[in-house]
Amino acid sequence: MRVIVVGAGLGGLTLAQGLRRAGIDVVVYEREEPRGRPQGVSMHFDDRGMTALRACLPPGHVAMVEATMGGPREQALTLSETDGELTVERSQSLDGTKGPARPGRQVDRPLLRAVMLTGLEDTVRFGAPFARFQQLADGTVRAWSADGRTEVADVLVGADGIGSAVRRQYLPHVQVVDTGKRMVMGATPLRRVVGTGLPELIGHSAARAQVRGTMMAMGILRFTQPPVAARTECLPGLDSRAVADAEDYVMWALPVTEEQLGTAESPAAVWGQAQELVSGLPETLRTLVDSAWPDRTVVLRNGMIPPPPVWPAGSVTLIGDAIHVTPGFGGNLAMQDAHRLCAQLVQAARGEKELHAAIATYEDVMRHENFTTPAASRPAEAAVVSRGSGG
Repeated sequence: MRVIVVGAGLGGLTLAQGLRRAGIDVVVYEREEPRGRPQGVSMHFDDRGMTALRACLPPGHVAMVEATMGGPREQALTLSETDGELTVERSQSLDGTKGPARPGRQVDRPLLRAVMLTGLEDTVRFGAPFARFQQLADGTVRAWSADGRTEVADVLVGADGIGSAVRRQYLPHVQVVDTGKRMVMGATPLRRVVGTGLPELIGHSAARAQVRGTMMAMGILRFTQPPVAARTECLPGLDSRAVADAEDYVMWALPVTEEQLGTAESPAAVWGQAQELVSGLPETLRTLVDSAWPDRTVVLRNGMIPPPPVWPAGSVTLIGDAIHVTPGFGGNLAMQDAHRLCAQLVQAARGEKELHAAIATYEDVMRHENFTTPAASRPAEAAVVSRGSGG
């Protein structure tokens, strides 16, 4: 079996690692260069991501991630202002019963991706934007990259995020809705806020301050083990640049509208805009933004994909934000999709299951857990949609 994965994000790399471990031939198309585009600073890593990590990645990779996670995050705190100081107004357990949040730990997203890339140097083709595909008469798929290169595989997987080029051709009726909401996210060295009382106030918990008409989310990543030492012990093959400057930090995020953001595009300009947005907030929050790393400040766009009708399973499929968007938890769900799809493809490769039936099983579970509308829960035979054929 041969599989083409489009997109070297967390879901695509989890799938590629799992397939490689199972002896399945896989290649990954990635439009960006190795450093990639900023996709956030840290992420809340819960049991879904952890289960996928342990199932799909080699033990040394798993050990590296576990060694560099933050402490346990079991509560979400709401902060308010009392006499000019931040205080905890209320706390809520992250048990998954009162929302999508589950207990977990912070991970550094760029470091996690670097770990996942380790060992896939001959698998990921950087600077190779996916162009189009064609489904062939024998059930295989031919894919083209933008530079004109082409190859044939048994399965094509779109793991290329909310702007998925695979989805646009495969399910052209599925449209992304831009909500107009944006999130400015940044990171500040923990040492720069020592003395403000913030580290002691929130500990390892997820926190959200609601003060003076502004909401600001934050969380502290204290590496359990220094990443440089963890690399030496767990994963010497990891690119040393991924850990060279690593230090504990505070992640922060400000929900904004496109109008509030204005024309700011570069990290430095976005950071400057964030400083303006918090200029009227308590000193602790102003210090947090003023002391941030300017080059780690990014804008994340908030879009949504309405649940589509069921499509018949074939040799093309999608994972993660390419088909369902869950802001704040998308990394975990993309990895969960990758784990489940990997398991089905391995069964098919071993002759234990017909290929399209294996893909259908994955898609049915993915729809059941991520789509909630009646149109998305109908039996597969009730809806037939047009598929692009390339050319």
